[in-house]
Amino acid sequence: MLTILGFTMIATFLVLIMMKKMSPIAALVLIPALFCVFVGKGAHLGDYVIEGVGTLAPTAAMLMFAIVYFGVMIDVGLFDPIVRGILKFCKADPLRIVVGTALLAAIVSLDGDGSTTFMITVSAMYPLYKRLKMSLVVMTGVAATANGVMNTLPWGGPTARAATALKLDAGDIFVPMIPALAVGLVAVIALSYVLGLRERKRLGVLSLNEVLDEEKQLVEEPETETVLVGAGAAAGGPGDGKVRMTKTTGGAGSGTDASDDDGDGDGEEDDVRLQGLDPNRPTLRPKLYWFNALLTATLLAAMIMELLPIPVLFVLAAALALTVNFPHIPDQKARLAAHADNVLNVSGMVFAAAVFTGVLQGTGMVDSMAKWLVDGIPDGMGPHMALVTGVLSLPLTYFMSNDGFYFGVLPVLAEAGAAHGVSPLEIARASLVGQPLHMSSPLVPAVYVLVGMAKVEFGDHTKFVVKWAALTSLVVLGAGILFGII
Repeated sequence: MLTILGFTMIATFLVLIMMKKMSPIAALVLIPALFCVFVGKGAHLGDYVIEGVGTLAPTAAMLMFAIVYFGVMIDVGLFDPIVRGILKFCKADPLRIVVGTALLAAIVSLDGDGSTTFMITVSAMYPLYKRLKMSLVVMTGVAATANGVMNTLPWGGPTARAATALKLDAGDIFVPMIPALAVGLVAVIALSYVLGLRERKRLGVLSLNEVLDEEKQLVEEPETETVLVGAGAAAGGPGDGKVRMTKTTGGAGSGTDASDDDGDGDGEEDDVRLQGLDPNRPTLRPKLYWFNALLTATLLAAMIMELLPIPVLFVLAAALALTVNFPHIPDQKARLAAHADNVLNVSGMVFAAAVFTGVLQGTGMVDSMAKWLVDGIPDGMGPHMALVTGVLSLPLTYFMSNDGFYFGVLPVLAEAGAAHGVSPLEIARASLVGQPLHMSSPLVPAVYVLVGMAKVEFGDHTKFVVKWAALTSLVVLGAGILFGII
């Protein structure tokens, strides 16, 4: 019964948010509360929620101060050179922009933290997508899938969990997986190319022009519209340093009448982040650029070396960044207020997710679902347990936390494999292939950073990304089998 109720609860949640019948926060709270009563453990709901909140509180704290920190770094101009480089590569071509999104997300993912990756990627790419009227779910889908492949780095979490659970060396698990993961990353780039072609076909290819006198151009060419799309001009260009996009209105493929299919419904004029990369914004601190770059590099190095818990590192870094860049208290308050919307949105999602995970764990639904799936494996599949583990990692890491899968299910799968002569190392490697899909799970706090900052409905993101992320996971699995790694 617990197994049926568990799967029904998850399915109900996904259906309601994808149909937009409930907001994610309301669904994360009300649906598990209702099913807790169905299970007959309504009296323990408070205990389950408190336990879930306690488990996710450090994550919520990390996200809150990480958003403040990277928000301040964006305000002061730390990432402007990256945006300029991307802009020069993209050239207002939707195809290049989507590929650039995948490359940027993959590069930033080297720090091993999904939330950081999504904050930097969305902050850099959002103005381009919004100004060119590109689909924002393409951005979130590509970024999440790229980060999922890179999330298998030894310091990213899943590999370390697998090594700990099976008492193996993380290097022995990860290093042989590199060829298969490289194929997975190529698959993500290929996916971004296909999605970019689709966006190019819908919007056309637009040209970037340096404009010395915007008003003069509007007078001479009244049929054109000029809008700011990013920070900084191409190197050596004249003018005020702004890059503008000129597009013919009313023409085929111009993109001016493209539908806003990201589902956010927000007007461009109301989104202050579209001016967030203005090269003349008052929050820029060019004299402190190298201090901020060094601070960020030190922060990422400390995270990788685990010198302190990640929430503590971000608390310290955010306080230091605010104090040095904005020594006056009113300016600090203004920066905190500017990022309060993102902080509240993300932290609210995390604490709501704590209700969902608390009920799943507390009622025993997760354990029951995992046992049902493992018991359902036919005896004849014993010699192929690595393949079975890889296939099961897709649904299990989507419906469960990484901790639940790697510490609760993986040892059982490894034991079953060992009985048929399958190495625990093969089982551990196979367990990593579901990470591209896992990164869009409703149980992953970082995904709420992604959709929140991109102003995309979680249901829209889920409907778009699940098929592509699952396909990427299967590509990694297939490559692992082909190379003899799994």
